[in-house]
Amino acid sequence: MALLKYEEIAENLRARIAAGEFAPGETLPSGRDLAEQWSVSRATTVKAMDVLRADGVVEARQGTGFIVTETPVARPAGGRKAGSARVAGGMPYLRVGEPDWAVPPARVAEALRIGGGVEALRRVRVLQLPDGSPHSVVTAWFPPEIAEASPRLAQNAPIAEGTTRYVRRQTGRFPVEGIDITTVRQTTTAEAGHLALTEPVAAAVVLHTAHDQDGRPLVCEEGVTPGSLYEQVDTYPM
Repeated sequence: MALLKYEEIAENLRARIAAGEFAPGETLPSGRDLAEQWSVSRATTVKAMDVLRADGVVEARQGTGFIVTETPVARPAGGRKAGSARVAGGMPYLRVGEPDWAVPPARVAEALRIGGGVEALRRVRVLQLPDGSPHSVVTAWFPPEIAEASPRLAQNAPIAEGTTRYVRRQTGRFPVEGIDITTVRQTTTAEAGHLALTEPVAAAVVLHTAHDQDGRPLVCEEGVTPGSLYEQVDTYPM
């Protein structure tokens, strides 16, 4: 299905940001310039910027215009629930180390349907509270066929268009179903370090697996949140 004009503008800007044409902190072309370039109304360019702002790619700065965000924002993909934490909406995050290939834990390997001993691409990030303190540590595991077809996943630079859009563009595969399994355990020593804890504590662990249109796993994420920060709220008819 063809993109609407404002969506086309937003996607063009995403691609230019991802390619490094506009670095974090730099100002994007003004609404007037974009309107002239694309032969559209200012209202159309405003809608395009609203899309990018909602996705955490840009932010509005008074007197300057829209700038590329300095810190990427983590947002649930598709219809994934965002209410499992006490902080609603997108959360800023910090990437931990460099993406690398490793053998995932058994339950992750099972979710990705890969054999024991098979390596997957690992990306680790720490989600932050508004005051900058750690909220949770999330480890994303990508199966070999996804990682090999999407080389930017192995790079430390943020993917401005988001991993979901990037993987779809590279592979034609996109999430249609998510499965979340929540358990409770102690944080590991490494997790406690990422979360600025002096010692391991009880934590909620959400294992999220996204499946594509053919039922194949796209990614498995293990999110670890200290019990004091975790809260799930469900509202339903009775």
